[in-house]
Amino acid sequence: MSLVNPLNVAPKTFARITGALYLAFIVTAVVADALGHIGLGTAQQMADSIATAPGAFRLGLVFACFSALLFLLTAWGLYVLLRPVNHDLALLFLLLNAVGVAIQCASQLGLVAALLASDAAAGSVDVSSAQLQLLALEVYRTGFVTTQLFFGAWLFPLGYLVLKSRFLPRLLGALLILDGVAELVWFLQALLLPAYPAIKVPGTAVSLLAEVGLTLWLLIMGIKVEKLAADAPLESVAAASGGGR
Repeated sequence: MSLVNPLNVAPKTFARITGALYLAFIVTAVVADALGHIGLGTAQQMADSIATAPGAFRLGLVFACFSALLFLLTAWGLYVLLRPVNHDLALLFLLLNAVGVAIQCASQLGLVAALLASDAAAGSVDVSSAQLQLLALEVYRTGFVTTQLFFGAWLFPLGYLVLKSRFLPRLLGALLILDGVAELVWFLQALLLPAYPAIKVPGTAVSLLAEVGLTLWLLIMGIKVEKLAADAPLESVAAASGGGR
């Protein structure tokens, strides 16, 4: 498996680019939540944001869209880094991530519908328009929760490949697998036990450690190029060291 990446840069540099993309994804997602409760907020919280600060909510929606794009680009970067370990599993986690991002983007149409309902009301307190808005926001919430099935599933092959890679810490691989379990717990809790949100709280800490840990490691440490090269075919080592194209 060739180590040459599409940007034709050193593997350590490419790892840091991937880490930067991951960090940008996290930051934009946090900003989207801060501006309009998009992502982790309830339907009522988002409705209140639309009513009190529609401009901030629209800006939050823009950040949410960018976060989806950045997450897909991050998955692609991880695919490029980890495909020498196992191409099929790397492709699997990339596809799972892509499906999750697609569902997330589709669910954001519910946010657009809620904004349109707010514009149509034009300051009115008509009950039917308020109910329509809440319904649209609940549609978004359901779509966002559904994405956790895929965003949880992609962490299992990703964590396994990190464990097997030898150029990333095995602890991060184990944490990513636990993060996958946490995401699936969130998915099941939201759909089956919505009255008990505390069930997902322990998993949130695991997710923070796993994903922020991987982000910072890639951004600061990169990857251990010598171990990457030691596991690769000779022509791949030449390419990674600058002897390729």
